[in-house]
Amino acid sequence: MSLEIKVPTVGESITEVTLSQWLKQDGDYVEMDENIAELESDKATFELPAEKAGILRIIAQEGDTLEIGAVVCTIEEGEAPAGGSAPAAAPAAEASSSAAPAAVATAKDEDPDSYAAGTASPAAAKILREKGIDPSSIKGTGKDGRITKEDAEKAQPVAKAAPAAKPAAAAPVATAAPVAGSRNERREKLSSLRKTIAKRLVSVKNETAMLTTFNEVNMQPIMDLRAKYKDTFKEKFGIGLGFMSFFTKAVTTALAEWPAVNARIEDNEIVYSDFADVSIAVSAPKGLVVPVIRNAESMSLEQIEKAIATLAGKARDNKLTIDEMTGGTFTITNGGVFGSMMSTPIINAPQSAILGMHNIIQRPIAENGQVVIRPMMYIALSYDHRIIDGRESVSFLVRVKQLLEDPARLLLGV
Repeated sequence: MSLEIKVPTVGESITEVTLSQWLKQDGDYVEMDENIAELESDKATFELPAEKAGILRIIAQEGDTLEIGAVVCTIEEGEAPAGGSAPAAAPAAEASSSAAPAAVATAKDEDPDSYAAGTASPAAAKILREKGIDPSSIKGTGKDGRITKEDAEKAQPVAKAAPAAKPAAAAPVATAAPVAGSRNERREKLSSLRKTIAKRLVSVKNETAMLTTFNEVNMQPIMDLRAKYKDTFKEKFGIGLGFMSFFTKAVTTALAEWPAVNARIEDNEIVYSDFADVSIAVSAPKGLVVPVIRNAESMSLEQIEKAIATLAGKARDNKLTIDEMTGGTFTITNGGVFGSMMSTPIINAPQSAILGMHNIIQRPIAENGQVVIRPMMYIALSYDHRIIDGRESVSFLVRVKQLLEDPARLLLGV
């Protein structure tokens, strides 16, 4: 009796998934609860376990889009093979042995020495073949007129007539000059995740009044603080001190002062949150994902760093759950790690604002009436103008800048 394995329900809003990869092959023996395939929804990748032990029979193929409840494969009754691949080797051996007589017969039929059989000894036939002499043109001195080795050695090839002159080669047909370089193309089906990203980004551009405001931050104070305490921080907490924790703390402080930046529109209402669930954009192998740090406003720098490290690791391994990627109230994205100097990030709907970080460049600036070189970063806040006015957006970004340029304020809460 076989058991059908179907696509499980993975979320209320998910109606279909894509079979991204089989982890087992058709005919393999699988154990109960052993992962047999990877399924990809528009939000996350998850593994499909076997619901019983037995022989796997694949129905759906990699790349297929399947509805929730669709049959992916069946598992038949069967036992684990005791000898590994030995049984499979036996038929191959039988096939090899059965093919041997046919191969011998073919070799005999195609033996290049067969033209001299009955008229020349094997040794004589070889010599005549090397000289290019037809055995039928030689009278043998051996028994029954058989050509001996000595006869073959004495035989001289007959002069051949000169070959007729070949006709003049036709003039080559003119062809188009080849194009330098490769011009290959390939097509790949859009994954569920990529289709969802595309749909949501276009929706945000079309359905929100998105605007972006910019500012710049002198990163020298934070860099000095990190350089002074990074070894002590890592020794005490077991994790490095990065820039993202400072930005997250600065954002949560500013969100408390400007709650509209942390709000969202639902139907005809504005929903204000008194907590800050900060989404951190992470580049994963299959596309951009945005895991959420819950209640980031109540977390320390060390707790934020550990949360980011955990979520980033899951993103790289495609292990993020749907719950870990939904429900954020504000997003931070760091294009600076890829070298971006300035950009206008797109809002992560249904949120109303997103902060973009960029790369740090040594630039001359005026400081206390003097021109000095400082590590500067451009920051950008894209926001939905339906909820957030210009005064709120600019004031929010100025507050973030103020906190980052004087990180002691983050610790003192002033």
